[in-house]
Amino acid sequence: MNTGVPGASGHPARPGRPAGERVGATGPAGHAGTVEHLIWEADPPRRLRSPILVTAWDGWFDVGGAATGAVETLRRDAVRVAHIDADEFFDFHERRPEVRIAADGEWVVDWPRSDIHCLPLDDRDRDLVLIDGVEPHLRWRTFVDQIIEVVKRFDVKLVITLGAMVAEIPHTRPPEITGSTTDPELAALLRLDQPSYQGPTGVVGALHERLDQTAVRAVSLRASVPHYVSGSPNPKASRALLERFERVTGMPTSWAALDEEARDWERRVDDAMEDDPDIVRYVRRLEARYDERTTSSLPTPDDLAAEFERFLRQHDDQ
Repeated sequence: MNTGVPGASGHPARPGRPAGERVGATGPAGHAGTVEHLIWEADPPRRLRSPILVTAWDGWFDVGGAATGAVETLRRDAVRVAHIDADEFFDFHERRPEVRIAADGEWVVDWPRSDIHCLPLDDRDRDLVLIDGVEPHLRWRTFVDQIIEVVKRFDVKLVITLGAMVAEIPHTRPPEITGSTTDPELAALLRLDQPSYQGPTGVVGALHERLDQTAVRAVSLRASVPHYVSGSPNPKASRALLERFERVTGMPTSWAALDEEARDWERRVDDAMEDDPDIVRYVRRLEARYDERTTSSLPTPDDLAAEFERFLRQHDDQ
C-alpha cells in the first residue's frame, strides 16, 4: 500500500553528507600512491573516556533515513576527526557522487564516504564516538576493518548500531523500538532479544560478526517504520531511536529537539491520506492492533540507565 507521497516530507530525501573535494585536486587519500582507507583529520578535543560507539548507514537497514537522521542529530555538537575514503568501497555507477559550486565559485565533488565524529560529554562519565554515512557496495570486510580500527584507537567499550525497518504499524503511534545482543548478561539486564534473523544482511550484520569475534559488546536498536510511508526523512522514527538510546544509556541525545519535525511529518501524512477512505480504514485497523500489543521489547524503568552504567563500569577494564 502506498500513499503516493514518498516520505510525506514535502522535500527530497537527505543525500549523503560528506565534506567535499575540489575537482582536479589530489584526493585526501592520496590516490596518486598507496590508498589509505581511514583518513585521520584531527585529534579529539580531549582524551575520550570509555566511549560508546554509535553507528548508522544510509542503505538497506535505514528505512526512512531514521537511523542516519538520529546520528545526524547526535553529531550536531560533535567534532569530526576522520573519514573512510569512498574510492575502494563504492560502485559510483550505483551511487554517484554529487557536484556543487562552493561559495568561492569552485566546483566541489561530494563523495559518499563515512565520517567519524567524537562527542565529549563533560557532565557524563563516558563519551560518544559517532560513525555515519552511506552503506558501501564493495569490500565489506575491509570496510569493517576500518571500524574495528576506530574501536581499538579509542578503546570503545560498547558499540550500538541504529537501524530502521518497515513494519505494519500506524504512523499515528510511537514507533516500536526493538533491540538485540549476543551478550547474555547485557541481554538479561536490558531485556533484549538474542539475534534470531537469518537471511540477507547489510554491512551492519558484517560489523556485528566482527565485533563478536573481537569480544567487543554490541547492541542493535531498530525502529519500525510504517510500510505505507517509508520514504526519507522520518523524524518521528529518528526521535524514537534517540529517546530509547538516552533512556537505556543515560547519555544525552536532544531527542526532544525533533518534536516539532515529528509532528509536522505526521500532519503531512494525515493530509496525504485524508481523501482515501481505504487507507484511513487500514490505518485505523493498524492502530487497533498496535494498542493491543506491547509497544517495545525494551523496559523503561527510571533506573535502567544507572543499571546499564554499572554494567559498563564492571567491564571497563576487561
